[in-house]
Amino acid sequence: MPALDDQRRRRPQKRKPQELTPTAKSTRTEKEKKPAIKRPGPRGWLGRGRGEVNVVAPVDEWRGTTVQVCGLHPFSVGSGTPMIGVPMGLQLFTGATVCADPISWFQDADLINNPSMFVLGLPGLGKSTYTRRTAAGLAGLGTLPLVLGDLKPDYVDMIRALGGQVITLGRGRGHLNILDPGEAFEAAERLREAGKEKERAQVLADAHGRRHTMVSALLTILRKEPPTDREESIIDRALRVLDEHHDGVPVLGDLLRVIQEAPQEVRDVALDRGDLGRYKAITENLEASLISLTSGGRLGETFAHATDVPMLRDRPVVYDVSSIDDSDTDMQAAILLACWSAGFATVNVANALADAGLEPRRHYFVILDELWRALRAGRGMVDRVDALTRLNRQRGVGLAMISHTMSDLLALPSEDDRMKARGFVERSGMVVCGGLPVAEMPQLTTAVPLSHAEQELLTSWQDPGTWESGPGSEPPGRGKFLIKVGGHPGIPIKVELVEAERSINDTNKLWHATTAFPEPDESNPMIGLDDAAHAAQEVPDEQEEGAA
Repeated sequence: MPALDDQRRRRPQKRKPQELTPTAKSTRTEKEKKPAIKRPGPRGWLGRGRGEVNVVAPVDEWRGTTVQVCGLHPFSVGSGTPMIGVPMGLQLFTGATVCADPISWFQDADLINNPSMFVLGLPGLGKSTYTRRTAAGLAGLGTLPLVLGDLKPDYVDMIRALGGQVITLGRGRGHLNILDPGEAFEAAERLREAGKEKERAQVLADAHGRRHTMVSALLTILRKEPPTDREESIIDRALRVLDEHHDGVPVLGDLLRVIQEAPQEVRDVALDRGDLGRYKAITENLEASLISLTSGGRLGETFAHATDVPMLRDRPVVYDVSSIDDSDTDMQAAILLACWSAGFATVNVANALADAGLEPRRHYFVILDELWRALRAGRGMVDRVDALTRLNRQRGVGLAMISHTMSDLLALPSEDDRMKARGFVERSGMVVCGGLPVAEMPQLTTAVPLSHAEQELLTSWQDPGTWESGPGSEPPGRGKFLIKVGGHPGIPIKVELVEAERSINDTNKLWHATTAFPEPDESNPMIGLDDAAHAAQEVPDEQEEGAA
């Protein structure tokens, strides 16, 4: 091994700070001589008279198309929320505007396969407000809202503000003739004049089938069991005889009279074998049920007289049935079925005239609020709604179904009805969820895929407000909703009402002191401004008689 020389034995020594090279010393001196650059803080220059602000105003944000804002690069950012449809609110996390409605997303944006939505949420969090915003926005876009049975009522003020038609029904408040063909006969005559015989026959056949179905439905609700096959045939033939020989619009009393008169056409389908006594025995139960429907039985006389207010097809319509008590389930079921039948009969007539080129094409937005009450009202209601949810795309209508929770839909007595009710949510084009309890998540996720973050968001919205009174005491989930379409991530939004909407979204009017209890007149013992004014007009006359 060669010996190490002195240079290899010598280790390098560290330089001391004072032994820096001249070049390093000059560089350091130059850096020390450069003045430090002072920059203002987030609130400006700190100190008196230097422009410091206590509150920093947020930067104005504007939204536009790529054509409009292309010159603002790089100050523009993309957005993932749709801009087609009714403006519903702001995205909770990004603040971007969210536009969403089932008809625009189906017809224009092609985002969903079915123009329907299902709204779920606990009471008091704004489900009806969300639906009213959707309906009012669609009315501005040319779609006519139809509320076929308002049980609260929640939509009367909105329809009236839109210049629509409010039809009040109930015991002693209005009548709806289930044998009234509506505008079907008039439309059939117009189709005949236009040479559309096939379309004319279809309109008349639809009107006949609808009336037959409604008579059978009322009998089912009244008896708690459907009519027999023989009774169905008798009703069908009696309606045809009524159309051929009756002048004007028939009522249930006219149908009863035809069955009692026993024409040969009706006796043939009754299979009485030429024996009138046998015919009387066959039709006895049917005759008794029709007498109950026409003489004020359990369902009253609501369906026994001519329709007071015919439904129009060219404007928004609401059937106000809020006067019916919740305990009167049979009456609720009957009147809801009648309203649905009348509403979709009008839609069919409008579509037939549009197909023939006699009228412009109209689209409708049908609202079924408090769906859980309608489904529990009686037999046949689930099947009726099931048919509506499957045919709304072919009928050219959008559909909105509203309920509280999945548990309400799954509380039906039979397993078949529960499976059909869950299908309402599964087939909806979009599902809008408000605040929901934790126990609801397992049932909801079987119909709508929700991530853990989305489930936590929904359960956080169910909490009540603070104990402090005032503007900030409202529940944290009021007006907040999660829009779900299939397996896509949900869009959380906050619905903010504009001033013009506040009056039509007040569902607590009966709790306002000025509305529920009029202020009494201190000068008169009678309570009520109208009575006091009337008494004030009569007092001078009595005083004049006394003076005379």
